[in-house]
Formats: sequence, C-alpha cells, structure tokens
Amino acid sequence: MIDLRGSMLGQGMAICLCLCNVAFVMSGCTWVLGKGKPAWVDGRTSEYPSAQYLTGVGRAENRRSAEDQAYAAVARIFKAEVAAQARDQESYEVVEKDDIANTKRRLTIDSVTRVSTEKVLENVSIIDNWYDADHELHFALAVMNRSQAEASLMDKVLALDQAITAEITEARQATNKLIKVRALRKAGRNMMLREAYNTDLRVIRLSGQGTSSVYQANELFRELEHFLATNLVIAVQVSGDQAELAQRALIEGLLREGLHVATKADGVDADSPELLVSGTVRLLPIDVGDPQFTYVRWCGDFKVVDFATRQVVGTVARGGREGHLTKREATAKTLRVMQHVVSSDVAKAIAAHIFDDDVLPVATETPSGCPREESTMSP
Repeated sequence: MIDLRGSMLGQGMAICLCLCNVAFVMSGCTWVLGKGKPAWVDGRTSEYPSAQYLTGVGRAENRRSAEDQAYAAVARIFKAEVAAQARDQESYEVVEKDDIANTKRRLTIDSVTRVSTEKVLENVSIIDNWYDADHELHFALAVMNRSQAEASLMDKVLALDQAITAEITEARQATNKLIKVRALRKAGRNMMLREAYNTDLRVIRLSGQGTSSVYQANELFRELEHFLATNLVIAVQVSGDQAELAQRALIEGLLREGLHVATKADGVDADSPELLVSGTVRLLPIDVGDPQFTYVRWCGDFKVVDFATRQVVGTVARGGREGHLTKREATAKTLRVMQHVVSSDVAKAIAAHIFDDDVLPVATETPSGCPREESTMSP
C-alpha cells in the first residue's frame, strides 16, 4: 500500500524547495542587473516631498551626462524667472541727433542669470542613480533642500544689503565725482545681484515671498545716469587719418556704455567736461611679400585726461591689419574693422576705467600703438 500522505508531503516539500530556489535565483538576478525602477524616474517620490525639496531628473547614455541633466533640470526651475528679472532691468533708448546715433543703455549685470544659477546649484546634490539596462540609459536624481538653500541665500542677501548701504552712503557723501560714480555703480550692480537672489528665494519658499529692500536697482541707475549726464561729461577729440570716422565710433561706444559725451552741438566749454579722451588714428600700407593681396595697417593711441589738471589718468592702444586684392578694398576693410574696435573695445576699456571695473595703464609719454614715423596714406 502506497503512503499517499507521505508522497504528497514529499512532493510539497519538493515544490517548496523549488520555489525557494526560483526566488533565490530571481533575487540573485535582480542583484546582478541592478535595483528595480525607482519611482523618482517618473517624477514620483514620497521620500523627497515637494514641500521640503526641489528635484530634477536627468537621463543620458552615460552617468556623468545624466547627472548634468539633473542639475540642469533644477536650474530650469529658476532660470526663466531670473532671466525675466534681468531683462526687466535693461532698456534702450535711441536718439538721433546731428546724424549721430546716441544709444543710451542702463548699466546692468550682463551675466546675472548665470551667476544666480551657479550660486543656486551650490545647494543641489545628486542623491541617487539608476541604470535602465533594457534601454541602456542612465538616470540621476538631483535634490535641493528648500530650508538649507533658503538659509544659504539669506546669508548672501544680508551681506549684499550691508555692502549696498555702505556704497550708497559713500556715494552720497563723496565730493570726488569719480568716487561718487564708482560707488553708485557698485551699489547698482550689487542691487541687481540681490534682486536675482531674491527671485531665487521666491522660487524656493513655498509662500512665494522674497525679502524686500529699502533700495531699488532702477532708482539707483536713474540716480547714476542723472549724475553722469550733469556732472561727469566727457569730451572726445580724435586726430589723424579718418579722424572723423574714428571719433564718431568712439562717441557712440561711450554712449552705449552709459557715459555722457559732449558733442560739437553741445559745446565743450558749456558742458565743462570732467574728462577728455584724446586720440590719434593712423593708416599705413605695409608690404608682407604677398603677391596676391595688399595689406593696410591701422593703429590708434588714446589718452584719458583729467580736464582740469591735464593729467593723463589712462591710456589705450589698439591696432591691426587687413588685406584684400586692391589697396582700395584693403583700406575699406581696415576702416570697418577699426571702427568696430574703437566703438567696442576702446570704448569699453575707457568706461571700465571710469567705473573702476578695470585699471588702464598710464604711459609716461604716448601709447605705443602707432609708430613714430608719419603716415604715408592720405586721410
């Protein structure tokens, strides 16, 4: 007689053992291939609730790129609002006067979005990675703790508030015009940065509220512009080859930098300029042994002079060469390049010196851009 209960018990134990082995093999396969798909890959996570964290998910074919994409996902939360804040601070006004386009620009921080985003990402960490073997994709999760990021940004805002207050006090008590301009400029730039951080705070805080300031960037820039227009007038005098073209380019460049330039219509004496920018521009044909092309060199020496004391406070020298098939074409190309460099590079260097962003060298004699011999080209 067959013991059915024993047989059934044995079969049950065998089935149980088989299932255990299958479970072991399956768990072993999971360990080899990696953990199962986490919920955060699809944007769902209870471990990092939105009330406490800002999160970003990145995916790419390699882990490093996936992490970069995760950082970028968090940055995008801030970028649109910060960029809009920066655009609101910049406006352009074009005035046609005596055939000279006077372009006035409010002085702003060009890279406010980039600076703000970099500071925000100091508070972001990659806290998890996952590899999708089926699709050969890496995923990364970036997380920002709202409270920690808020504390970090508040430290920066408070430090800027102290700096802005000190700079405005210095500007309004200064008797030296350059000191006043430089202090107001710094206060305005710091106020722009503060407003960018404050925008970040509004994103991080659930209330959407920032931290107000007693000052406004637009008001500081208006105060600076008014002072520049009424108290820090610049006269420009350029001589040499194509002097009128170079002078016009320099004036337009200085106006774009937010400086007030006395033109012939204004009258230099009537405006009592604080600074005089004088320069010499020359064109010189050069022989480089090229049978196909003709080359023309241009050079420009510029000085920034204190109008009252006639003391040179800075010098700028620029130059270059251009070639073409004929002398006429080479000259025309050289003039276009010269005009661009003078209106951008030279003007920016002079403006940076006035605003104390950079220090121009002071030559004992004249700048070394042009050779001492006379030009052989007619203006």
